[in-house]
Amino acid sequence: MNDFLRLNLIGSSPQMERVAAQLRKIAGVDATVLINGETGTGKELAARAIHYLGSRRDKPFIPLNCGALPEQLVESELFGHERGAFTDAKNASPGLVAEADGGTLFLDEVDALNYKAQAAILRFLQDHTYRRVGSGVTRQANVRVVAATNSRLETLVEQGRFRRDLMYRLNVLSMQLPPLRERSGDAVEMAQVFLSRFAHQYRLPEKPLHASALEFIAQHDWPGNIRELENMIHREFLMCDTREIHLGGGERLAEGAQNEGISQFKSAKEKLILDFERRYVRDVLTRVDGNLTRAARLAGQERSAFGKLARKHGLSPSSAHSALDES
Repeated sequence: MNDFLRLNLIGSSPQMERVAAQLRKIAGVDATVLINGETGTGKELAARAIHYLGSRRDKPFIPLNCGALPEQLVESELFGHERGAFTDAKNASPGLVAEADGGTLFLDEVDALNYKAQAAILRFLQDHTYRRVGSGVTRQANVRVVAATNSRLETLVEQGRFRRDLMYRLNVLSMQLPPLRERSGDAVEMAQVFLSRFAHQYRLPEKPLHASALEFIAQHDWPGNIRELENMIHREFLMCDTREIHLGGGERLAEGAQNEGISQFKSAKEKLILDFERRYVRDVLTRVDGNLTRAARLAGQERSAFGKLARKHGLSPSSAHSALDES
């Protein structure tokens, strides 16, 4: 697993061992890949592993977050454009496909592509030819495409939001990344690796995790997966002023503090956090008229994770408006 650690794929759980074996197998064959997984499960890391463990390792790995680009610029970003092809196109651009020639193009959040961009990607996957925006010249690029999504493309196809033929083209090879909550022991292992890296990055002494922190990490559901864990460890490492790092609710308690005042402070803080969570979930649901899918997207969470948070506070799409009236 040393090469996977070098690629930032951390974990020795049986689930991670299966992922590692699958990545090695996929890396050995040069075909289009679709990676599925919740937000924060490491889909880009998996895509990089496929690239750097494969025959294209010495060529470029070019990532594109499809959800971060305005719809009208997707084709230009992918395939390039000629000078004057559109407003503000003052210079010609080769595009990411040309940059990735010989290597790998990673399309993250591929489900965010509009229908026009989906058609362009489909044409490219069929024969690896393309045209720059504003050009009549057909070009060719030897590119392996790896795509990723946290949505079920089958559902989007049924809703008319994603092309069925493109789904099949992308899904030649596929893999599912397990959420962190299903990877027994990996969260603690990751946390310790993150601590070592942050100590090196900031040139600070390493700090161990308190026993309560280890218990918290092992029991927490981690709805934000690896990204949530890394951000929490990063924050707590920088803000901790004790010899060991405590987690759970974000508090950093002075060692040995056991008096009633501290307990009251903790209780009051937990209540404030719970109140904030409830108001936040309620307000988001209200803004989208109780649509759970849109609410989760607005909050930047998986639908299942946001639904779990809503149920935790006794909120449901139908109760969002009544909860607002009661406050």
